[in-house]
Amino acid sequence: MALQADYKDVLDVAKTVGAKVESREENGKLVVQGTVDHAWDRDRIWDQIKAKHANWQNEIMVLLTVTHAEPYGVYTVKSGDTLSKLAKEIYGDAKLYPRIFEINKDQLKNPDQIKVGQVLKLPPKSIATS
Repeated sequence: MALQADYKDVLDVAKTVGAKVESREENGKLVVQGTVDHAWDRDRIWDQIKAKHANWQNEIMVLLTVTHAEPYGVYTVKSGDTLSKLAKEIYGDAKLYPRIFEINKDQLKNPDQIKVGQVLKLPPKSIATS
């Protein structure tokens, strides 16, 4: 159960993003298996693993099925959010905010006017960065 404790932060992220996972230790590795709604949810779990666990290749196996191919993810707007802030956080470049605006034109008329509680679709990283 040592790996369960070592990777508690990863299991917490999985819970935060709404992943439905089970974890077990098997052959010296932590096996995390289950489903996530969107690719962004899966990527946030992997980002946590890679950022905090230097020896992850030898310690963890993650088997996640993404249940919704599109959109890449969804994000609920919080106080203080802007599209450029989201683009920076999600894609690493604030200038990619027009990609988020484009995919949400059904509910946004102006990229500078988003409202707390709105659920925005997120374009795939490949579309956002191309």
